[in-house]
Amino acid sequence: MSQIPHITGIQQIGIGTPDLEKAWQWYIRAFGMDVNVFDDAAEAALMIRYTNQKVEKRRAALALNMAGGGGFEIWQYTSKVPQPATFDIRLGDLGIYAAKMKSKNVAALHAHLQKVNKKPGKLGKDLTGRPCFWINDLHGYPFQVVEGNDWFKVKDKITGGVTGACIGVSDMDKSIRFYQEVLGINELVYDQTGSFEDLPDEATYRRVLLRKAYTPYGAFSKLLGSIDIELFERLDKSGRKIFENRFWGDCGYIHLCFDTINMDGLKARSQAKGHPFTVDSGDTFDMGESGGRFAYVEDPDGALIELVETHKVPVLKKLNLFLHLKNRKEKQLPDWMVAMLGLNKKR
Repeated sequence: MSQIPHITGIQQIGIGTPDLEKAWQWYIRAFGMDVNVFDDAAEAALMIRYTNQKVEKRRAALALNMAGGGGFEIWQYTSKVPQPATFDIRLGDLGIYAAKMKSKNVAALHAHLQKVNKKPGKLGKDLTGRPCFWINDLHGYPFQVVEGNDWFKVKDKITGGVTGACIGVSDMDKSIRFYQEVLGINELVYDQTGSFEDLPDEATYRRVLLRKAYTPYGAFSKLLGSIDIELFERLDKSGRKIFENRFWGDCGYIHLCFDTINMDGLKARSQAKGHPFTVDSGDTFDMGESGGRFAYVEDPDGALIELVETHKVPVLKKLNLFLHLKNRKEKQLPDWMVAMLGLNKKR
């Protein structure tokens, strides 16, 4: 791989919800996800491969926390009722199980979340020794909070955004190759087998943590920070597909999106490794207040990975000011310019 990576950080994790407004307000209170990058209502015409060959309408909003980390793309069907899973989803079921959220003070965030609708799980430590705990949101979607060490604009915030994801897999070695060789999340932090006190389930797993450290490439790389992808293979029984008999946009974690700075290069590498893009907008796709080229690729178990090359993003909506990034490619934006995104607060 060349020195300049194909992905810079997690741009967002997609969350399918039955009530976007209620979910967003909870995420603001719980995790400080109060910056409104875009809020767009449209048809998802390019995604019919994943919506039963039907063009569905949706509302999608991108929420950020300016302390640092990836955002939430909060996503709700408006043309139909989003469907929940028909079984209890467990860690190790196939697909995106949980978002990893980073916190500057895990114990303080744990205390704060005891006041926000849902009681968090017990405080513990993960396999790297970092403080951590689990919590479900108002719709029952799991989140793991871990201690973070890279920040953009903390001030008085004790929590940041998304630093990673917990993903269930059926063949650990195949999945490691995909996330390392296709996406470039290269560092193997640990590879352990057993049952673990820090997990919400007593089953036996092989669990692997892959990491991509922060590098100063890409317009928003300092804001997005490092990436942790934790893979879980159940050893007691086969995991079920989390979106079994359901579609992209239904309830739960619908995709994991990486900020991309060399889409053509990543497309060629992904194809060569046996993972061709399944969707590719090919040029700037209009998201109302923002735009960019987006594509999708599937991991070995069909979990949807979104890739976005950002071309336009609003910095001050009231004055109709936008950043145009199509020709910047790997250049990092100055901090003050990225910080202007924080002026677009959700009320």
